[in-house]
Amino acid sequence: MRFMVIVKATADSEAGVMPSEQLMAEMGRFNEELVQAGVMQAGEGLHPSSKGARVRFSGKDRSVVDGPFAETKELVAGFWIWQCASLQEAIDWAKRCPNPMPGESELEIRQVFSAEDFGDALTPELRAQEDRLREQVEAQQARRP
Repeated sequence: MRFMVIVKATADSEAGVMPSEQLMAEMGRFNEELVQAGVMQAGEGLHPSSKGARVRFSGKDRSVVDGPFAETKELVAGFWIWQCASLQEAIDWAKRCPNPMPGESELEIRQVFSAEDFGDALTPELRAQEDRLREQVEAQQARRP
């Protein structure tokens, strides 16, 4: 099972406060553990929402809202993609994580859908398309330095 582990934003992360050298080192060690255990597939920090935008959909209409966004506790400051045998394994790893922010912070863990989760709605044609796109993405990533 794959899980997205979401690092929730704080007032500091939204203000653009960068992590300390100590926190960077602690997170580096934790990420090394994740990689060595075969858990980590991806992980990145995000710029504050002031540097972002949202695209809103209403039927066929689209509108763009520039950041920053008001509800800091609902924003994402970073993420990992982990491969774990269960939600409990992901929770166990998350509990080992250094506190990602000074003071109070929170990680949210959400399972990523797999093809099997969609049942009959994922027709053989759609599954073939999904497989083809995944192969193309992997090939593109392999070509990048």
